Amino acid sequence: MVRTDRVTPRERRAERRAHADYTGGVYGSMLAAGVVLGAGTLDHFPRLELVLLLLLTGLVFWVAHVHAQLFGARLAQHGIDRAAVLHVCRDEWPIVKAAVPPALAVAVSPLLGLGVPGALWLALAVAVAGQVGWSVAAALRVGASRRLIALTASVNLLLGLLIVLLKLVLTH
Repeated sequence: MVRTDRVTPRERRAERRAHADYTGGVYGSMLAAGVVLGAGTLDHFPRLELVLLLLLTGLVFWVAHVHAQLFGARLAQHGIDRAAVLHVCRDEWPIVKAAVPPALAVAVSPLLGLGVPGALWLALAVAVAGQVGWSVAAALRVGASRRLIALTASVNLLLGLLIVLLKLVLTH
C-alpha cells in the first residue's frame, strides 16, 4: 500500500513559496538604502567597502531578526527546535537577499563608467526599486486588488523617495 499523506520536498517548497512573507525584503531594501545614504555622507568610501557593508549589514540584521523571532515570540509560546530555527532563518532571509542587488550595482558601477557618487546613486535607485518590487510581490502573492497593489507600491515609492530626499539634503 502506498502512503499518500507524505509531502514531497517539491510540495514543501511550493507550500513555503505560497506562504512567503516579503516583509523582510521590503525592510532589507530600506535598510540597504539607509546604508547607501550613510555611506554617501562620507568624504571617501571605496566601492569594495560599500559592497561589504551592504552585505554584512544585511546579514547582521538577518541574525537580529532571527534572534528576535526565536527568542521573542516563539520562546514564549513554544520550545525551539531545529525545524523552528530553520523555518525562521528561511523566513527572514529576504532581508539579506534585498541587500544583494544594491551591492551588485556598486560592484558593476565601474563597468558603467560611474564614479563613487554615481555608484551611490545607482545603488540607492536599485534599493528603492527593490523596496517597491518586494511590496508589489507581497501584494500579488496574497491576491490583492489592483488598487491595493498600486497603494502599496506608492507608499513604498514615497518612503524610498524620502530616503533620496535625505541623501540630497545631507550631501548638499
